[in-house]
Amino acid sequence: QVRLVESGGGLVQSGESLRLSCAVSGFTVDYYAMGWFRQAPGHERERVSCISSHGIADYADSVKGRFTISRDNAKNTLYLQMDSLKPEDTAEYFCAAHYPLANCAVYVPSQPWWGQGTQVSVSS
Repeated sequence: QVRLVESGGGLVQSGESLRLSCAVSGFTVDYYAMGWFRQAPGHERERVSCISSHGIADYADSVKGRFTISRDNAKNTLYLQMDSLKPEDTAEYFCAAHYPLANCAVYVPSQPWWGQGTQVSVSS
């Protein structure tokens, strides 16, 4: 059974850091491309980062240089290290597997390949 569970969200001040985790079961975290998405109230969902099955990462311009995506194959877990957080990073963050893709093409995964989300709030 496919399952993705995010954790690590919280309330921080501008300039601080958080690390999000996405524990995966039912498949291996390096088999498909994996992405982190976010959605703020009144805004469309956007993909902030993706890592291909080959380990190639890409980032949205808004987070480039501040966020780092990674994975631990032994723990079957995806991570998003978020540094220098800004109030505009406030959103619900979701991890998703880009089944059946191995690369980070522009793609919106379908259920059940999404986690339930974790809230990140950054105060100024």
